[in-house]
Amino acid sequence: MIEILYFEGCPNHRSTVDLTRQLVSELGLDLEIREVPIETDAQAQQMRFLGSPSVRVNGRDIEPTAEEQREFSLSCRVYRDGGVPPRDLLLGALRTAAS
Repeated sequence: MIEILYFEGCPNHRSTVDLTRQLVSELGLDLEIREVPIETDAQAQQMRFLGSPSVRVNGRDIEPTAEEQREFSLSCRVYRDGGVPPRDLLLGALRTAAS
């Protein structure tokens, strides 16, 4: 399962969903894509929300260093290439899930 965590109004949410769907299709995977809205700071803490958008594949964030993070909040997430997860990072997580 793929979860895309986001907050309402995130400018990168839709692009992340579109990229994820495209890669799932390209790889021929049968993985459910679930969009998870994060609405409160308490929910952000409970869900260990690293910012919007965050992508988890089989419960694990696509960034290897995410497990080390301890600050969770309703904020924008910035990846190395901007606000949308890098294609190669997402592709690697999906390939790992498929194997």
